Amino acid sequence: MSRYDYARLRPIEVRQTIHQGRPVFFLRDPLGLSPHYALVPQYLGGLLAACDGTKTVLDMQKQFMASTGYFISQHEVEALLDQLDRIYLLDNDRAAEATALALEAYRAAPHRPPALAGLSYPANPADLRHALQTYVDQTPPANPLSVGAGIFSPHIDYFRGGAVYAQAWKRAAQLARDADLIVIFGTDHNTLSPGQLTLTRQHYATPFGVLPTEQSVVQAVVDVLGEEAAFAEEIHHRREHSLELVLTWLHFMREGKPIPIVPILCGPFQHFIEQGTAPTDDARLNAVIAAIRQATVGRSVLAVASGDLAHLGPAFSTPPVDAIGRARMQTDDDRMLAPLSAGDPDAFFEIIRQERGERNVCGTAPFYLTLKLMGRVRGEVTSYDRCLADENRTSFVSVCGMVFQD
Repeated sequence: MSRYDYARLRPIEVRQTIHQGRPVFFLRDPLGLSPHYALVPQYLGGLLAACDGTKTVLDMQKQFMASTGYFISQHEVEALLDQLDRIYLLDNDRAAEATALALEAYRAAPHRPPALAGLSYPANPADLRHALQTYVDQTPPANPLSVGAGIFSPHIDYFRGGAVYAQAWKRAAQLARDADLIVIFGTDHNTLSPGQLTLTRQHYATPFGVLPTEQSVVQAVVDVLGEEAAFAEEIHHRREHSLELVLTWLHFMREGKPIPIVPILCGPFQHFIEQGTAPTDDARLNAVIAAIRQATVGRSVLAVASGDLAHLGPAFSTPPVDAIGRARMQTDDDRMLAPLSAGDPDAFFEIIRQERGERNVCGTAPFYLTLKLMGRVRGEVTSYDRCLADENRTSFVSVCGMVFQD
């Protein structure tokens, strides 16, 4: 027997790329348990697919040879699995121990440090302020709302979505400054748990300082979900970009002044589509929204959704998007944005249901829950764009900004 019998891959980031003229799979752990990555020749893709927890090494070897006609030795299979194991890409005791240690360190720290500072945006506060102000200065003027309930912000990287961020946050600037509490729902890109809501008691830092997490509101939600369920995937907060990129803009618009926040990561709503049910009938979600409202009575709350729109093209395992496809993409987005602008979360989800989730709208859960929290509102689309997502110009992510008034 081999110690890699019945090996199984963890949920990992997989991309196709070219390395030294060869097509390879780029494999990396999105939780960052290891700073390293693996480059696996694409002809070995069948071995990766076979690493599903149901096969011995001998089974993997036989399956690969049967499907490709090429010989591969047991040693070569084990060498590949050993490479993956070394960087915690296999679902085993080593990865579980590394995850537990990472979570312990995360909770023991004084705050969650910015995971993307110095990578996706400047870590130096002055440089970051200059970069974000440049986006503000290069977009059309906007009159800040004096009264409002919330904002939808993209969470795409600033390089591609900076103008969309800027136009939305310029319109919501006064709302951000006047609020005394931020409740933010963001996409959890790493969960496989349908409808999962993941909290943290950890504070969030940006290069401008620390945004303290409002413990009383977090506890109110924990009382609904239960301690185990609420924090089962808390490690995802450590590296997730959806909250970080939006909170950095919030902190910038507040000129570095701190404000209490309630950061909540949201799992996908695909199960509602598959089961023929609706989030409006989910007692747990309704209880969470009711608990947040009760815990924030008398507070000036700004509700924030961090989510992007459609993800289409080969980069997202859908057909290439040509000029006609880009036009259709915007038409479909406009149809989806209409009920959002009307403040109707259930009509919005009905469109997602009709599409069967096939447009990969990663903001579905944050948009829905934020609308539910705000109640009766009307929205305004401040900005929209379709951002390139591959080198062949055949994959796109659509993004928008919205603000909401009571």
